[in-house]
Parts: sequence; C-alpha cells; structure tokens
Amino acid sequence: MKKVTALFLSLFITISILSAKEGMWLPMLLKSLNEGDMQSMGLKLSAEDIYSVNQSSLKDAIISFGGFCTGEIISDQGLILTNHHCGYGQIQSHSSVENDYLTNGYWAMNHSEELTNPGLTATFIIRMEDVTKEVLDGISAELNESERQAEISKRTKAKVEATTKDTHYEAYIRPFFYGNEYYMFVTETFKDIRLVGAPPSAIGKFGGDTDNWMWPRHTGDFSLFRIYANKDNMPADYAEDNVPFKPRHFLPISMDGVKKGDFTMVYGFPGRTQEYLTSYAIKQIKEVINPAQIEVRDQALKIMDKHMKASDKVRIQYASKYASIANYWKKWIGENRGLEKANAIQLKQEREAAFSKATAGMDEYKTVLSDLEKRYEAIEEYELARSFFIEIPYRKMEMLRLANRFTSIVAKTEKGEEVDQETISQLKKQVQAHFKNFDLSTEVDVSQALLKEYKSKLDAKYVPDLLKGGKSDVLLTNYDDFIKKSNFTTENQVVELLDNWGKGAAKKVSKDPVYTLMNQFWDIYFKNVRPQHSKYSNEIDSLSKIYVKGLRDHVPGTYYPNANSTLRLAYGQVDNYDPKDGVIYDFFTTGKGILEKYDPDNVDFNLPERLVTLIENKDFGQYADEDGSLHVCFTASNHTTGGNSGSPVINANGELIGLNFDRNWEGTMSDINYDVNQCRNISVDVRYVLFVVDKFANAGHLVKEMKLVSSKK
Repeated sequence: MKKVTALFLSLFITISILSAKEGMWLPMLLKSLNEGDMQSMGLKLSAEDIYSVNQSSLKDAIISFGGFCTGEIISDQGLILTNHHCGYGQIQSHSSVENDYLTNGYWAMNHSEELTNPGLTATFIIRMEDVTKEVLDGISAELNESERQAEISKRTKAKVEATTKDTHYEAYIRPFFYGNEYYMFVTETFKDIRLVGAPPSAIGKFGGDTDNWMWPRHTGDFSLFRIYANKDNMPADYAEDNVPFKPRHFLPISMDGVKKGDFTMVYGFPGRTQEYLTSYAIKQIKEVINPAQIEVRDQALKIMDKHMKASDKVRIQYASKYASIANYWKKWIGENRGLEKANAIQLKQEREAAFSKATAGMDEYKTVLSDLEKRYEAIEEYELARSFFIEIPYRKMEMLRLANRFTSIVAKTEKGEEVDQETISQLKKQVQAHFKNFDLSTEVDVSQALLKEYKSKLDAKYVPDLLKGGKSDVLLTNYDDFIKKSNFTTENQVVELLDNWGKGAAKKVSKDPVYTLMNQFWDIYFKNVRPQHSKYSNEIDSLSKIYVKGLRDHVPGTYYPNANSTLRLAYGQVDNYDPKDGVIYDFFTTGKGILEKYDPDNVDFNLPERLVTLIENKDFGQYADEDGSLHVCFTASNHTTGGNSGSPVINANGELIGLNFDRNWEGTMSDINYDVNQCRNISVDVRYVLFVVDKFANAGHLVKEMKLVSSKK
C-alpha cells in the first residue's frame, strides 16, 4: 500500500509539474490560481503587474489586432509590433506591380509616410469581470435549452448596455467551460491604424510554406503599425490632424536574449481550443474531417500555385489567399501527426475512465459519456457536409461569394422595395475589392476541380441539381463554358448592373448561372445540413457542459478554460525538443542557418542581397548575442494557438524578448491535446527584429523611440 501511495504521489507531482506549462489563463485570476507557480518558475513580477484595473500593467500594452491577431505597444508613441503575416493583407492592399511592398518591404521614414488602413482596428481590454451569478442565478431548471439561452442572452445584453452606457467603451460577455461560467470584457477600440514598416517577404515569410509550422525556423515574421488618436488621446476615425497615441503602458525591450529554462509568458488573444473533447470527437477529427479538408485545400493550392508562377500579377493578387489556405492545410496535417504521436485518443479514453470511476453512482453523470458517443456518431455526416460546404462553395469559389452579396438587394427588389444608394455604393466598393484580387482563369480551374471533389465525396442529398445528371457535364469538365452567360465575370459587368439597378437587373441576376448555383448550395446547406448539425452540436455542447463540470468537481487535475478570442496568458520556459528518435532540436537558430537555407532559385528561400552581406560580414551591431552570433528564432513551451500570432513573448521582468508567430508541426494538435514534451511555440527573437529595422532597413529612428534594456549594462 505504501508503494502504491508513493507511486500515486510521484505521478501526481509529475503531472502538476507538466501542467504548470499548460493552459491559457484569464489574467484577472492569476493572483488566485497561478502567481505562486509562475514565481517558482522564475517570474519576478506580481499578478498585479500583469493585470490591473487600478494601475498601469502589462495588459495595457496588449491589443487585439484587427480582431484576428495580437499586437503589442512598444513605444510611448503608440508603435505596434505584430507579425508580418498579420499585417500581410494591409501590406498587400498598398502594393502594386509598380510599388511592390510585398517583395521590397516598406518603411515610413516619418509620420507623414505612415499609410492608412481603413477598417483595421486595435482593441485594448480595459477590465474583466466575473458575471456568472448575474447571468445564471435564478434561471429555472424547467426551461428547455432554447428558452434558457434566450434568457441568458437577455441578461448579458442588459449587463453590457448598463456597463457601457454614457462611455466610449464597448463590452462583450463570453461563456467559459461550456457555459458553467461567464466573464465580461470591457474594451476600447482605436480605428486609425497606420502601416509603419514591413520587411520584404523574403525576410517576413522566409521559408514560406515549406517551413510553415516547422522547426528550425529563420523567419523575420514581423511588421510595424501605429495607433493614432485625436488630440485628447481618444479613439477617432482617421483624420489628418490625429496624433500618435500615448499608451498607458508599453513594453521595454530586453537585449539580453534567452537561455534554456528561462521563464516566458505569451500574452494575447488565442482564438479557439477544445481541450476537453472526448475520444469520440478526436477520432472523428483525426480519421474523417481532417483528411477531407486536407484533400480539398491540397487541390486548391496546387492549382493556385501553377497560376501564380505563370504571372506576377496573379502572384500578387493571390499571395494572401494562398498563404491563408496553406496555413491550416499544413496545420491539419501536423495535427494528425501529433495526435498519433501523443496517442491522444487513448489519453482521452483514460480520462473518460477516470471520470466514470469518480462519478459512479451520481445520476447527473450516469449516461453523459454514452450520450456524447451517440451524438458524435449522429453528427458525423453533417459535420462532413458542413466542412465541404465551407471549404468549397463558401470559401474557395469566389464568384459564388460575390453573387451571394446580391441576395438581399434581389430579394428587396422582387418585393417591390427600393434599394437605397448607400447600399449600392457599398456593394460597388465590395465589387472593386473583389476584382482587385481576382483572376478568372484561376477561378475556373479551382472551381472545376473542387466541384468534382464535392460531388464525389458527398451523398446526393447534399449535391446541387446543377451538379446532377447531364447538367453536371459542363460544370465538371468545362466550367468556363458554364460561366460564359454570367454577369459576375468582370468588374464592368457587375458595376453596370448596379448602375442600372431595378426589376430588370434583379431578374437578370436571379437567372444568372453563378447566382443560381450559389442559391442551390445555400438552399441545401440551410435545409439539409445546418438544422441537423446545429441540433447535434447544441446537444454535444450541453452534454460537454455536464462532462466538464464533473471533471472539475470530481477528477483531480489542472483545468483552464478553452480559448475563445479573449485575453489570456500562457507561461512556460525556453526549451528544445526531440520530434523523433535520434533527433534533438536546439531551442534557437542563428543567421548562419539563414545562409544555409539561402537558395536564390527557390522563392521560399531567396534573400535580399543586403541581408546576405550583413550576415556574411557579421555586421550585427548591438543586436548580436553574447556568443557573437545573430539569434533569429527560439522555441518555448508556452501554450498557444491561432490568434496568438503577433503575441509578445515576455520575460520574467516584464520585458519583450520575442514575437510569437507559429508552433512546431507536431505541436499543432495542442488545440485539442496539449503535450508539454511535444508542443512548442515558435518566436522571432526581438533582437533580430531590431537588427532588420536598424541595420537592414536603415530605419533606426524607429528603434530610437523604443526603450531598450539590458541587465548587463
């Protein structure tokens, strides 16, 4: 018995140590949940230094960049540091064949040269609040799920309105632990965000799709923007007399570099994780959904790549689209590899066995696992159909997406209602944006290939009539003939429709072949996919709420909420890892590795001549490591996901040491199964960022507005 007890204690201690590096924690709860653990790992700050409502803290330097990435403030003039791939769309929007900022980079040498980005925002978190009692207390147990959610929505709306009344702040409330808890986030959003600097893609995307999700990395994945405010330092729409924003806090930059075992924090807005999925869900993802999505994107990427290599114009038009598609294509491949290596399905089964044992005899939990298994069996065909719909007609067929924008004005006109000129004007802007990055030949080839894939993999009830029988021949073998009669092939055609909008134009659109195909896809989705998928998805969420409650209440362990695009802090240590037998990866890379990968004949590994010269001459200036080399990237055990792109990597003293931009390939499964031995976040060393800004781009004026610190001075 003593041996068994000792073994249990040893196992529990081991699990606790490993779990110390796992999790995406709510900053407001660090004091009660994590402060001691973090300080034992080396943190020199208090929880109040990281998150505070009453004083300046690290949270005041963290922004949600555009709602899809993270950024950090690195000067007292509102200078934002984020990833190159986060700013890629803005860099592309300012690029043309004549001014190719994607290829050549861009650097504003003064404020007047900083470029505006309509629609881009930077959002700060002002404070967080636990509103669980206000949201859930007193809700009758007799309400069905729909009625219960309606009451919750009513309460959250009232709470948000009361909180933001007579202020310029906004707020939102999100569920945590599948609705067992609720937290409110009060925000401040700035709308005048300007592009300051971006390295050439040969630096910012060095390694390209070849190195994406991989280690070792040598990518300078960063870009610089700036927040502008009105004369009162308040959010304002763009105006020429706006001035650089004065932040409540900005991050000082450490010049000391990192060593193995150093404490690290990643502060940002992780998008979505599902750490409490059951083995049934993991099996479905690994064996059914991921393979289907990988195949669709694989086909699209091959076709786009062929067209991009044949035309510089198409290369620029499709650069951002290609990168976006390739990102999760490779992620899903790595996720499956990681799940296999980590034996994730068995680990989930072991947790389920522990749950069943701990809750034996409790009626509330008696059938929850068997009920979840049945729901996952039932939802599989709808999950697959939904994935194909999202991947093909919704995301990859751009003409269908454009046609879908006309649905509301066609319906209005057919009812005899007038469409106002503001709506027409907005549509024209969307049309212009669409055709700026559109190539008809590429669209035809991608659409034709993916329609074949769609039809071959799904049951007939999910297939549009135009893809059935003899009608399908022209779509599946000669898609360009199918769209010859369409009004959505050129910008002039679409603009002419809008300029002469009325019953005649609406009738023309309603009979358009592309519009008809779009409608058939959407009708099938709304009638045959969405209702059943929503039904089973809601049932799974309700059962998951019970399951997670049971785990937290009865099974010992470390529990943190899934990511949901709210501000979180992950902490860990600088560390290397061994991906497979006989292979051990060091935790950092250097400029030497950049030259080793350099290949002027490979677009992923070409380099600007100036960078090659600087590295060959070891002209690193103050940005060299104490070992004399130029450190480029490093790995750590911080738990990250999408949305953490651009997040600051912060040391024990609250100083910026790196910029998070990726995960290792085997670690991409951390969204559903984190393994401290396998999962690593990848960051660009901040000293390499400064080296590129100062030595390569000669934009040292930007470095001068930052605060560089070193314990060695």
